[in-house]
Amino acid sequence: MNKEWLLEMLQTPSVSGYEIPLQKKVMAYMEKVSDRVHSDHVGNVIGICNENQKMKVLLCGHIDEIGFLITNVTSEGMVKVAKCSNGIRPFLYVGTQVQIMTKKGIVYGVVMSPKDHQIAVSDLCIDIGAISKEDALQHIAIGDPVCAATSTLPLLNQRISGRALDDRIGAFIVMEAMRLAKEKGCKQGIYCATTVGEETSMHGAYHAAHYVQPSCAIIVDVTFASDYPGVDGNTTGEVVLGGGPVLCKSSLVNHALNQRLIAIAERLHIPYQWEVAPGKTSTDGDVVHFSNGGTPIALISIPLRYMHSSIETASYEDVAYIIQLLSQFLCELEDDFCFDPFHNE
Repeated sequence: MNKEWLLEMLQTPSVSGYEIPLQKKVMAYMEKVSDRVHSDHVGNVIGICNENQKMKVLLCGHIDEIGFLITNVTSEGMVKVAKCSNGIRPFLYVGTQVQIMTKKGIVYGVVMSPKDHQIAVSDLCIDIGAISKEDALQHIAIGDPVCAATSTLPLLNQRISGRALDDRIGAFIVMEAMRLAKEKGCKQGIYCATTVGEETSMHGAYHAAHYVQPSCAIIVDVTFASDYPGVDGNTTGEVVLGGGPVLCKSSLVNHALNQRLIAIAERLHIPYQWEVAPGKTSTDGDVVHFSNGGTPIALISIPLRYMHSSIETASYEDVAYIIQLLSQFLCELEDDFCFDPFHNE
């Protein structure tokens, strides 16, 4: 596992709609581990191996993170923002440091609010040290993206904490799984997509699926761990850090793919867990499934604590388990694998 590459990804801001600086690094990495790299007009990067094979497996891990967009600057030079991603909790940003991606480079700021309860995004003010609106606008621009400016820290028991683990670790996993499968001599077509815009519109996965026209797709994203105070495991299932890949039972998930992943996990002694999503999965898998007449999908999730915060926490053990599981799945998938539920029930 290339932890240095994962840390480089985590240190690079990639707010929805502004993923290109990170995607350029991803392209450079994928050129080393795939046969060919494709990029498109929306910002996706797709590493391709064994392009001429009939069986085409699309792997998706989204590269964008939650954040804000600058909407205005007050006369005092304070920056105002609107959220550009779903699931942002404004109170978590008060008293924290942020970074603004500008054409001239990164500008740092600190977040405050005149209110101390029931804080909305409109209550947030970012102090970048400017003395006036005119001063601020010499360094930033309306529409510039903003995200947290926190360090990625190692924790005990092979755990890692920081911003943007959702879903940078998923993007990392699909790249590492492709690399490892290729090293093992995988013969099937692999299309490894680091998709854009999952936190906003999922348009990246939509365009990736239409480009690849996959036989099936495996989506790798994060899911809520339930092993810390305040989270109810009765809602979607008990999920713990270090407990292994989280497979999904959903009306959108192909049962045959799930059964194959279970069989491989049990044979390789990889622990696995379950989450339940009766309808949509709220991942890239939703738009991929509805493409091309109904693409068979499976969802593999990484247990994550404190989702959509600057202290998201995951386990390297789970990352390693999923890379192993996914790479072996790619190597064992047959040309005639049957996704049809009428022949697998």
